[in-house]
Amino acid sequence: MSERTPHGHHKEEERAMSTLGIIGSGNIGTAVARLAVAAGIDVVIANSRGPRSLAGLVEELGPRATAATVEQAARAGEATLLSIPLTAYDALPEGLLRGRTVLDTGNYYPFRDGRITELDSEQETTTELAQRLLPGALLVKTFNNIMAHHIPQLARPAGADDRSALPIAGEDPAAKARAADLIDRLGFDTVDAGAPAESWRFEPESDAYTRIYLADPGVPVDQMMQAPAAPVPASELADLLESSRRVKVAERTF
Repeated sequence: MSERTPHGHHKEEERAMSTLGIIGSGNIGTAVARLAVAAGIDVVIANSRGPRSLAGLVEELGPRATAATVEQAARAGEATLLSIPLTAYDALPEGLLRGRTVLDTGNYYPFRDGRITELDSEQETTTELAQRLLPGALLVKTFNNIMAHHIPQLARPAGADDRSALPIAGEDPAAKARAADLIDRLGFDTVDAGAPAESWRFEPESDAYTRIYLADPGVPVDQMMQAPAAPVPASELADLLESSRRVKVAERTF
């Protein structure tokens, strides 16, 4: 595994990242959009239903938000947040994200996606599969191990004593650096979990997945969506990633 350290705050990259494209207007995409506009970043947001379906969300987000087509969102700004079901990746136009820094929030959920042989057999991690489905995209896995309602609860300014960290994984060092700079502006430190092959360390049911951000990690499953969050500093997250056990994907039921 690669060395893990919290990513610093670079004002020159902050100036460069003026616009974020977002494909997917579900809970995670919307939560990140809210943090982005609050941080002074314009967002161009799209979903599979078309720009008109986003009128209410764009009005709520304010003048920094624009509804767009998937193609427009994919080319807006300096990076793209991709937050759609895993089974929708191969439905994106071919080459749409080629050469783009893509923050990939996706997870494999068999109850939603059906069984995927390559993942159940552990031939690939979800991130490796996503990279294969999106050739040429500079994928950085992130925002996939935290529940959407915890994102605004835990976002903090740089240097705050109670700042939380998110893991990132990817192949391209420059893309990871750009993703980390953006995440820093959104209110989180980052911990580098390594290459896509290592991203199982924070996939569903791993030791670094969702419950780590709960104020009460033992809360029943049916209460998790309303349960309050508690900070997870970078040092604690790094330890959790290091010790994370690899889940038997074929035995997962959700």
